[in-house]
Amino acid sequence: MKDYIEERAMNIANYIIDNNATVRQTAKQFGISKSTVHKDVTDRLMQINPSLAKEARKVLDVNKSERHIRGGLATKEKYLHKQEAFL
Repeated sequence: MKDYIEERAMNIANYIIDNNATVRQTAKQFGISKSTVHKDVTDRLMQINPSLAKEARKVLDVNKSERHIRGGLATKEKYLHKQEAFL
């Protein structure tokens, strides 16, 4: 694996852990795709630093378990703004 990929995977994991970030937030921050973030954290990082990979995975698992709640809140907010526009 190339050095810059290893370094990117480490930086991504540290960002996720430090900021409790989602895959989307991380992808946006680093200017890469969500699938690249996911592959770096789940596959590549396990080969480089398994303990860091497990920590980052814990954060991503929590985010995944809560995503339906965030989606519902976003939808609620969307329709509240639509109602305000008609009033």
